[in-house]
Amino acid sequence: MNRAQKRRIGEYLIEKWFLFLATISIIVLALIVAFLFKEGIPIFKSVSVGDFLFGQLWYPTDEPADFGILPLIVGSLIVTAVSSMIAVPLGVLSAIYISEIARPSVKEILKPVVELLAALPSVVIGFFGMVVMAPFLQKVFDIPTGLNIVNASIMLAMMAVPTISSLTEDALHAVRRELREASLALGATQWETISRVVVPASLSGACTAVILGMSRAIGETMVVLMVAGGAAAIPESIFDSVRPMPASIAAEMGEAPFRSDHYYALFATGIVLFFMTLGFNLIADYISHKYKQVGTATL
Repeated sequence: MNRAQKRRIGEYLIEKWFLFLATISIIVLALIVAFLFKEGIPIFKSVSVGDFLFGQLWYPTDEPADFGILPLIVGSLIVTAVSSMIAVPLGVLSAIYISEIARPSVKEILKPVVELLAALPSVVIGFFGMVVMAPFLQKVFDIPTGLNIVNASIMLAMMAVPTISSLTEDALHAVRRELREASLALGATQWETISRVVVPASLSGACTAVILGMSRAIGETMVVLMVAGGAAAIPESIFDSVRPMPASIAAEMGEAPFRSDHYYALFATGIVLFFMTLGFNLIADYISHKYKQVGTATL
């Protein structure tokens, strides 16, 4: 057996090994989703889909129980929206600075530091929100509690910024150097080159980074459990306490009797959260392909 045959056999085995791992991953994911639906669907024997999704009362232990998750959905959406308003500008602008403006010596420091934020455990960030941010907000804004939407949004933004910044910086770095040089050669300033050439060319990756950062925010559990306040009610201001869906599942699953309506309702809440996260990822995939095609046609 010559060297070329050994190489082909090695490549074939590696290809099949990767195929095996990918298949196992898909099977495991499918089993998780099947289990989620199996444990969540039975709640709709006791409550209608409309009452479950749009009911405004969440009292799963009362007699009779109320299983309306609209306050939980609203809490998840508003916390994600406010955190995105903080994280998206910080993440994108920091990525532009690191990729296009910072000197190489500064870039070598800033990029690892930003990515290091992603390594912080969520419980540490939540503890910081409880111990430091909550008393600060309570004192500055003279509010009854610092465990509210603003606190949770700031903490979630801290978690989303590394994802948005890192992926956006990679997208900016992937823009061909010739485009920058051509723009500068035509007399454009550095800012004009960044805003009119580099950013449009990397829009696909940047939009994907933003959507994935938002997906992480909407699915985060520990931070919102610790600093969102835990009030299962529709908020009237950004200083009100809320209970997002992940926090409700984490807080109540240990207390819900096995195979009770409360147990099934929590799994059904997980189904709703699954579809919301899936929607964010589908939007990211659509935007990625759309702007990639537009950018390729333009360039």
